Parts: sequence; structure tokens; C-alpha cells
Amino acid sequence: MSGTSTERSKNRPDEPRGDRPGDATDRDDRHGTDRRTHKADRRTRVTVLVALAANLVIAVAKSVGGLVAGSPALLSEAAHSVADSLNEVFLLAALRRSRRPADERHPFGYGKERFFWSLLAAVGIFVMGGCFSFFQGFEALRGGAEEQFRGYVVGLAVLGVALVAEGTSLLRALHQVRAQGGRRGGLRDPALRTVVAEDATAVLGVLLAIVGMALHMATGQAAWEASASLGIGLLLVYVAYRLGRDARDQLIGEAADPELSARIRDLLAAQPEIDSVEALFTMRLGLDSNLVAARVDLVPGVDSEKVEEAAVRIKRHVARAVPGAGPVFLDVTDRPAAEARESPAATGERGGA
Repeated sequence: MSGTSTERSKNRPDEPRGDRPGDATDRDDRHGTDRRTHKADRRTRVTVLVALAANLVIAVAKSVGGLVAGSPALLSEAAHSVADSLNEVFLLAALRRSRRPADERHPFGYGKERFFWSLLAAVGIFVMGGCFSFFQGFEALRGGAEEQFRGYVVGLAVLGVALVAEGTSLLRALHQVRAQGGRRGGLRDPALRTVVAEDATAVLGVLLAIVGMALHMATGQAAWEASASLGIGLLLVYVAYRLGRDARDQLIGEAADPELSARIRDLLAAQPEIDSVEALFTMRLGLDSNLVAARVDLVPGVDSEKVEEAAVRIKRHVARAVPGAGPVFLDVTDRPAAEARESPAATGERGGA
């Protein structure tokens, strides 16, 4: 049995898929999970659209106000809003494309599209927002700024409106995070996590710009506004780094959450046919799907004819009990006879078959 695959039992011609015990339950569980996921996706899409609408309006207002006032801090915030608007388009693409069904070319589905587009959003924040803010800040420090503040009142008014709009969008995103389980639940979604990060950064950026412009007007020192622009740039680079790091980890094959892995291991170890779980490997395939591969040792005396039947039942049980478990693969191994006699099942330390 060493290294024997247990997948071929699924395709036996004498066992129609719909007639196997547990198949209806499997479908009901899977469809229930899909409905919950699609409902969460609809809420996330609304949140992203709200953020996109706010950022588009604010980007235009900041750009006009920044050009009229000649304010580097306001122009940095305009670049920030443009970057956020483009990122929301990326996130909408992620929500749509990540739910495509598996096909021959992508047998495990398209769930990782969500992580890919989130990575592009992080790059957009870094390039369009952070780099432009640094440029504006250094230009202001090098050449100074005109001491004409006729447009600054308009600029401050624009920032005040932007603060209200960005704050409203942030409250909407935080409300959805709480509705989906708080930090451990809602922030698992890279699209929603990106919106929260963008809106929170936007609120802080607007506050920095307001302080910088106000101090520039009060003191006549352009360094205050240049420092605000540089501060906005640093803030954007940091957020881009954190979002990019998370997306990178997920794209290169991040394991499932430790709690979920521990639950799967416990479920496998509790099966009467399994003596021990020699190894367990998991990998996130998407927002609510994890590949599970386990190397297990069976209790002594299990009939080889029943190995595949037991494996199918165990995989169904894991899939039903753990909604985050996607494809489940079991590799059955054998121990030498002397070692098997010392196993927990053989010595009576735990129940066997």
C-alpha cells in the first residue's frame, strides 16, 4: 500500500457519483459555503464601488485644488487618490476573475487571482502614490514654494471634503469587516483588506496634508508642507510593502491557518482506520479553499480491499467538517510489522478499526 493513491475510487464505473453515500450532503455543504462566499463577495463589491466613486471624485477635486494652490501636499494627495482609484479597478477584477470554476488548464481553480490583483494594487500604491509624493516633497524642499496662499483656502476646503468622503468609505469597509468576523474573518479577504488599508491611509494622508498646508500658511515655511508630502510618501510605501508582502506569501504557496491545519490533523487522527498522521501539508488555493495532502499510517489489520473505501469516507468527512478544506489527498503508508505492533492502536492506547 505504500504510496498508493486513493483517488481512483472516485471514478469507479459501478458507483455513480450521485448514488454514493454522502454525495448529496457534500453538495449541500459545498453549495451552502458557495452561497455564503458569493454573498460576502457582493458586499465586498459594493464596498469597493463606494471607495472607487469616492476616490474618483476626490482625485479630480484634489488635482484642481493642487494646481490652483500650487500645493505639493495637495498634489501628493491627488496622486494618492488616482492610485487608489486604479487599485479599486484591480480589486473589482479580482472579485470577478477569482470565482471562475476550475478547468483543465487550472484544475484547482482561479482563487489565487485574488492575491495577484492585490499584488498589482500594492505596486500601484507604491509607484503612483509613494514615488510621486516623494518627488513633490523633494521638489518643494529644493526650490521652495510660492508665498501666495490665495488658493490654499480652496485647497483646505477640498481636503475637508475629502476627509469626510474617505472617512465614510473607511467606516463602510470597517462595518463589513465586523460583519464578516472581525479581524480574523473579514481581513482574510485581500480585496477587503486592501480597501481598508487604502481608506485608512487616505484619512491619515489627508490629515498630514491639512497640517502641512496650515503650518505653511502660518509660518511661511515651505518645509512644513514638503515634510507632509514626504510623510505621505513614507506612509504609502509602508502600506504598499505590507500589502505586497501578504500577496507574495499567498501567491508562492502559503499554508492554511494553523488552527485549520490543527483541526484537520485532529479529524484525521480520530478516524478509526488511521493509526497516525505522519505528515500534513496544506496550501491556500483561494479565499475559502485550501489544498490538503496527508500521509497517514493505517491501524494493523485493515483489509487492503477496504482501504480505498475508507479513504473516500475519510475525505468526505474532512470536507464536510472543515469548510475551508478543498481538495483532499491521502497517501497511505505501511510500517514494518515490528513497528506496527508498537503502534497506539495495537497497544490499546487508542481505538482501532
